[in-house]
Amino acid sequence: MAATNLIDGRAIAEQIHAETTQRIAALTARGILPGLAFVRVGEDPASQVYVGMKERMSARLGVASVTHVLAGVATETDLLGLVARLNADPKVHGILVQAPLPRHIQGDRVYASIAPPKDVDGFHPVNVGKLMLGDPSGFVPCTPAGVLELLIRSRVPIEGAEVVVLGRGNIVGKPLVSLLIQKAKHGNATVTLCHTKTRDIPAHCRRAEILIAAMGVAHFVRADMVKPGAVVVDVGVNRVADPQAKGGTRLVGDVDFAAVQPRAGLITPNPGGVGPMTIALLMRNTVWAAEQQTSG
Repeated sequence: MAATNLIDGRAIAEQIHAETTQRIAALTARGILPGLAFVRVGEDPASQVYVGMKERMSARLGVASVTHVLAGVATETDLLGLVARLNADPKVHGILVQAPLPRHIQGDRVYASIAPPKDVDGFHPVNVGKLMLGDPSGFVPCTPAGVLELLIRSRVPIEGAEVVVLGRGNIVGKPLVSLLIQKAKHGNATVTLCHTKTRDIPAHCRRAEILIAAMGVAHFVRADMVKPGAVVVDVGVNRVADPQAKGGTRLVGDVDFAAVQPRAGLITPNPGGVGPMTIALLMRNTVWAAEQQTSG
């Protein structure tokens, strides 16, 4: 099938960046420069890449970003101390602690130590609770928020739709379900959440008008699992062996794209679908944090 059924995440992210740039200009006119602090512990290669991408986008849009790198042997106390200093710094409006953290550091404790008004990743229990309650004053995790924006800006009907979410992770699956079931504009979907103990996942998938894959299993979603005309969103990022690729591996999604695309009504490519949206929503959250912290 031709590319007419692709949801272009890069193009939609650019729309959001244009809106964010206008808000940054309004802040700078008031003498306020949005500030974002990245924290990375250790030298995980993927974390270095992800933080680097966010740094470059910050520079492009005019967000003042600073990256703090702690050695992999840094203690949890070291990390909590750094977060406390960033919480107290009025020039820092947003704080992002890059996952994964070393095993000797409890991620839950670290994310709970970030001041909720600076928690632009939306992982603090206060912001998680606000999302569950439908309180719009909290930050929503960037990837689920990005998925919702993809659907909205692609004019996908959400209200009353049968949605299946594959994966119950705290970063994507659970918050995405909370977003889609809200009694609010761009909510009111009927959502089934599937996970490793769900019986007959393919049968659930075949009911879905909107199928969102966030399991972290390469090419899990096959063509025979997709209802004809369904909207398919692939959140997965998986590294698989490929002798032809540089380094012998390549990244693929949770959806067998080549097989599923002809069957789907709309589908996100991977890469080029959800990934750009995650960064776009991070920038938007950071600017909103700066606006909230400097209002009045």
